[in-house]
Amino acid sequence: MPQSELRLIRSKVEFLRKEDAATLPKGRRGIYVLYQKQPGAGQKYDVLYIGMARAGRGRGLKRRILAHAKSRRKRRLWTHFSVFEVWDNVRDEEVVELEGLFRHIYRYDARANRLNVLRSFKKLARVPKLDLTGHSK
Repeated sequence: MPQSELRLIRSKVEFLRKEDAATLPKGRRGIYVLYQKQPGAGQKYDVLYIGMARAGRGRGLKRRILAHAKSRRKRRLWTHFSVFEVWDNVRDEEVVELEGLFRHIYRYDARANRLNVLRSFKKLARVPKLDLTGHSK
């Protein structure tokens, strides 16, 4: 079996229309992104929301995307989505950490919307700061 180029990401599908969510396989784990396609701008998409799906009944990527499609709060805000499935040996805690990191980065974007800005990744806030002075602590 050939070695994978990526340690975390097994497969991906990008910029599918919301209506295509039903075609996703069940029970897959990973990170997903909801986008708003910009009309008349060609292949330009604004990130609306970054989320994740863990293992377990009713928790897969397909379930999460379909839930957002039915959500009163989000259903009219997004048009497309991408999914990044993780390998089986990636723990759920690692998926949570990836999502937290992406949200942490995205929340400081001046164009970020309220759906992502409201949440922070508390575990990342507790990570020690890198000492840039060259002195060990």
